[in-house]
Amino acid sequence: MDIRARLRISGIVQGVFYRASCRREGEARGLRGWVRNLPDGRVEALLQGPKEKVDDMIRWCFRGPEDARVTDIDVAHEDPADDLAGFRIG
Repeated sequence: MDIRARLRISGIVQGVFYRASCRREGEARGLRGWVRNLPDGRVEALLQGPKEKVDDMIRWCFRGPEDARVTDIDVAHEDPADDLAGFRIG
């Protein structure tokens, strides 16, 4: 059964290839969703797929790519929907 999680990631997460790395990691796990920069300096990601793969991706998001410095992630679970195809950068 799929789950969906919306993440708002704080720290040094813009300008460090966070979005590109997140897309690559999401695709490698077979997740659907997207990742985008927010105007306040955070990154937002929407992840959908099997619970164990979404949970694994959330753990990756706490680390991020090498130059990122994640200080906090707000995770909100939502109802899964059929509105996502692939994993994209928004």
